[in-house]
Amino acid sequence: MTGLQLAVIAGALVASGLVLAGGILLPRRVDLGDALARLGPVRRVAPVDQVVVPHVRGTKEWLGAWALQRLPVSLLAGVPSRELALLRIPATRFYGDKLLNAFLGLVLPPMIVWLFAVMGLHLPMVIPTAGSVGLAVVMWWIPDYDLHREAKQARAEFGRAVGAYIDLVALERASGAGTRQAMEAAAQVGQSWVFRRISEELARSRWSGVPPWTALHSLAEELGLPELDDLADIMRLSGEEGAQVYANLRARSAAMRTAMLETERAKANDLGERMYIPASLLGVVFVAILVAPALLRILTGS
Repeated sequence: MTGLQLAVIAGALVASGLVLAGGILLPRRVDLGDALARLGPVRRVAPVDQVVVPHVRGTKEWLGAWALQRLPVSLLAGVPSRELALLRIPATRFYGDKLLNAFLGLVLPPMIVWLFAVMGLHLPMVIPTAGSVGLAVVMWWIPDYDLHREAKQARAEFGRAVGAYIDLVALERASGAGTRQAMEAAAQVGQSWVFRRISEELARSRWSGVPPWTALHSLAEELGLPELDDLADIMRLSGEEGAQVYANLRARSAAMRTAMLETERAKANDLGERMYIPASLLGVVFVAILVAPALLRILTGS
């Protein structure tokens, strides 16, 4: 082992020790107002430095809890709280995945260099060092990309289910049911995770004494779902002012279906345009095959 390798290993150990010592010695700051707000019936997304870390089990959850409690807030800034709440993924598991990915990115390049060294190919120390740092950074952000992709798909599914839910609420209201009864009965019809989520929120609002439209508004704000927020506003007019909302509900569901249809058409057109690229390349290759012999004869003069 060369002196440069020893220096790199020693520096990594010293930096790790400083990070651990700083995380242990620096106390966590808890905001009393946020703690009291979390006890209320209406929820809101908590900042990164105020995330409640529950009792966790497993290596991945333990690593995530350690990251939330000990790592600097600046390193954890931009936590996708809405995406995590939508997919119901604990923050401890999410940051456990990030730490494990970063650790894999750190150790993978040195292992590859070691295998090359065993085969007799010695690489400069700069290559595994830069590769470890770069790969660790890339691997650290991979869970964020996966989370946003899955959350985008879940929001699209939620929007389609909310469109059907609005129609069901309209039918319940047309049959003479009250505002809460219509919303709860419509939520009991579907068996998907979207209907179960809405049903759980409505049941929670019943036991906590919160109006159902307020509960849906809170859920829409927590998860970033404007379609559900529009439904909450319409039902608030029905519950507080006694307005007839059947026409408004049907118009809203029709507008949502039209918007989703336009989105699907745009995706189909985009895919259709992408299909022209392979066909164009195939045509270029075919023309090159036809023209190549004539060009060779001209260039060679034969």
